[in-house]
Amino acid sequence: MAKLVVIIGAQAVGKMTVGQELTKITDLKLFHNHMTFDLVSEFFSVRTDEGWDLLSKLRHEMLKAVAESQLEGIIFTFAMNFDNPQWVGYIDTWAGLFENNGGSAYFVELEANFEERLVRNRSENRLLHKPSKRSIERSEAGLRFMAQNMRMNTYENEQYHVNWLKINNTDIAAEDSAKMIKEKFEL
Repeated sequence: MAKLVVIIGAQAVGKMTVGQELTKITDLKLFHNHMTFDLVSEFFSVRTDEGWDLLSKLRHEMLKAVAESQLEGIIFTFAMNFDNPQWVGYIDTWAGLFENNGGSAYFVELEANFEERLVRNRSENRLLHKPSKRSIERSEAGLRFMAQNMRMNTYENEQYHVNWLKINNTDIAAEDSAKMIKEKFEL
């Protein structure tokens, strides 16, 4: 039965990098959010209903296909706005895809201080795998905007699924975060 690990957090918190490390110590495949974001952005603005709908459908169909497959599972990354009920609703939807097929869903919330995220925003790995982040000026402006206008982390003791792990990875290496996730959820 397939497993879903969703790594949630603000931009440049390290979701993809932790996901990459988790793939090294599990049999799960990584499906980071920019695999679809950058694809859709080539054709449509994801700030339009048309672009957002296409982005959401692509992600949903990929997760559904894995949930119904014989694959071990998938790691998905997502920058969650906890003040947006539609976005929060994705948690139940994604979990349901796997749990209704006999699988399991796990959620990992990463948080790091803003200064560290600014440094990570310029990392070679991030720029290699995320074409839309290669304009540092535009990327930092988006990071600042979302930090000021969206709630990207839960409040203390707030969680949306029984399998929830929150890690402040400001001073924790991606490899160590991945080990914590694997151990916590026995992946």
